[in-house]
Amino acid sequence: MGCGRPRLQPALPGPAGSSSAGAAAAPCSTDSAIAEADRGSPGCGRQLPGAADAMDLHRSQEVLQEIRLPALHSWKKRIMRFKNGIITSMYPAGPSSWLIVVVGVMSSTYGKMDPSLGIIARISETLDMMGRMSSQTKTVVSGVLFGTGLWVALIITMRCSLKVLLSYHGWMFAEHGKMGRATRIWMAMVKILSCRKPTLYSFQTCLPRLPVPAVKDTVHRYLESVRPLMKEQDFKRMTALAQDFAVNLGPKLQWYLKLKSWWATNYVTDWWEEYVYLRGRGPLMVNSNYFSMDLLYLTPSHIQAARAGNTIHAILLYRRELDQEKIKPILLGATVPLCSAQWERMFNTSRIPGEEADTLQHIQDSRHIVVYHRGRYFKVWLYHDGRLLRPREMEQQMQRILDDPSEPQAGEEKLAALTAADRVPWARCRKAYFGRGKNKQSLDAIERAAFFVTLDDTEQGYRKEDPETSMDSYAKSLLHGRCFDRWFDKSFTFIIFKNGKIGINAEHSWADGPIVIHFWECQEVIETSLSSAALLAHDVDLHSFPFDSFGKGLIKKCRTSPDAFVQLVLQLAHYRDMGKFCLTYEASMTRLFREGRTETVRSCTTESCNFVLAMVDPTQTVEQRLRLFRLASEKHQHLYRLAMTGAGIDRHLFCLYVVSKYLAVESPFLKEVLAEPWRLSTSQTPLQHVGLFDFNKNPEYVSSGGGFGPVSALGVSVHRRATPVVPLQAGLGFKGPVP
Repeated sequence: MGCGRPRLQPALPGPAGSSSAGAAAAPCSTDSAIAEADRGSPGCGRQLPGAADAMDLHRSQEVLQEIRLPALHSWKKRIMRFKNGIITSMYPAGPSSWLIVVVGVMSSTYGKMDPSLGIIARISETLDMMGRMSSQTKTVVSGVLFGTGLWVALIITMRCSLKVLLSYHGWMFAEHGKMGRATRIWMAMVKILSCRKPTLYSFQTCLPRLPVPAVKDTVHRYLESVRPLMKEQDFKRMTALAQDFAVNLGPKLQWYLKLKSWWATNYVTDWWEEYVYLRGRGPLMVNSNYFSMDLLYLTPSHIQAARAGNTIHAILLYRRELDQEKIKPILLGATVPLCSAQWERMFNTSRIPGEEADTLQHIQDSRHIVVYHRGRYFKVWLYHDGRLLRPREMEQQMQRILDDPSEPQAGEEKLAALTAADRVPWARCRKAYFGRGKNKQSLDAIERAAFFVTLDDTEQGYRKEDPETSMDSYAKSLLHGRCFDRWFDKSFTFIIFKNGKIGINAEHSWADGPIVIHFWECQEVIETSLSSAALLAHDVDLHSFPFDSFGKGLIKKCRTSPDAFVQLVLQLAHYRDMGKFCLTYEASMTRLFREGRTETVRSCTTESCNFVLAMVDPTQTVEQRLRLFRLASEKHQHLYRLAMTGAGIDRHLFCLYVVSKYLAVESPFLKEVLAEPWRLSTSQTPLQHVGLFDFNKNPEYVSSGGGFGPVSALGVSVHRRATPVVPLQAGLGFKGPVP
């Protein structure tokens, strides 16, 4: 691809791509060899006099080498993927188990025993009819065929048994700290059947499907959830609508939903991804994308290029482990596996805008990243001579970008604002101006990159002298930046700040470039998108802070769920601030089921309201408040467990609503339910729950957490994370004027 500025990996004198493609040529090619980058060629790869005549056999061989190595890498990945697919299909058995079964069958046969009950003899008779074989050959072939069939039958039996065992969720509802005999036996059986070391996707076919709750149960739980939020008259009206739905239209919609659940892997996920994420026409920035922060107290290097080079290299090593499926699946309690499907689109993925709906573009491999710095886009190759660039080599590439004095080309600096604002203008602009030529090539370079990188010129992170202001600035920078220095369509944008702090802005639905043609018309769309995105960014008030009075370790010592504790604290704080209760959203995962994503826990319950009212009532005693707190905590834990085990409210009602739209029937009940605004949206950011560090010994490794924007106008978002011995990290987001 042509490039208007010097290439980042200059090794040989040659054309740097002095194309007049304008902004369309901004992502710069870096196809020269790293090994020769220190030969002292001036100008960071600018063309030398007479270099055009230097094309010789040596250069031709290098070009052929650059063509051969990617092809070889691609075939290695295909072979690895095929091998992993075979191994995964055998789980919970392994390749060696086939040999054991076949040898066992053959040993029994030669020992004058027939473990096949006559099946081997029938196979031998069939082989007689197919051609001449010696008696010994027929015996061996018959035994191998029977042994293979027996081995396949055993695999299917073990897999079905494991699937049945994983369908049991009674262990989640047991009293904390107590485990019955039945649960112990169940855990032992699960461990026996899954004793072989699993790969990332080993459990996928063993996971149960998400069950469809009964309509009456969902309606009952819904009415229970809104009871404390409605006046008596409104609640009676809603009860009448709900009961009518449960008796008349509900069963008809439920039949179609159950039909889908029989043939679809997950009856919720595809519709949720399409209608909630990809068909959303509002901005991704703030409304959908979320962010993740760096370590709170520790910064391994304050040199921006060094931190960038080492971390990018580490991310790429993780991608290689992911491609080879060497990452261990997450196990709850070291026993129960969670679905790993969302890992598949972590890298090499981009959201493509459409006028009615977006699409997710995922490619199998990408050998480059795109880096944004000071309004300019650079394409950086990740491999040399078939190997991944070393951290030092990657650092050199980042330093060259930082040292590059060139200015942004016309229209280049603020181009990414298109990805920050409404989707329809971006879709139309993409169709009109990025469909051919250099524009298309440059956009492809960004959308087909492994991920997007921003070298930010600001300094961010926690500062002891001003903790609250520094954390607020850090969070807002990761959430929206300047609205044009993050590519919000990429699966994630990796951000490295000037002082070495890092962070991530991630597009939510999974788990660019430049312009020249019709530049002025497109520039108007860019400026409009930037204005819209800037208004949205300014409309969000984000406050992030560490709470260091205690951590979740103390809460657990009080025999209370940390999640329930925080949710009740939020209900109390919201009531004291607003003087009323509101519909509250807490995200729960459903990854105990195949391709599960999330479910909603409605945290504002009758029990939590009773506790809050007792806390603001001076006549209530401590004992009365504590009793109500226990009841509210137990109720919240029960709702969370129901959501995790497929008995939630909102995803079921959402899917029933989608079915009603397909059938073109109206449901006043469903229409009203889905129109209710979530004024308080909460979520945990469970970073570092992977056992990498012992926080008792290394409290400095605590992460700053992550967060997201409010999901509705006049809404409040709360994100938090807690560790046993270090501060609870929390963030508050407000959208619109707070009443």
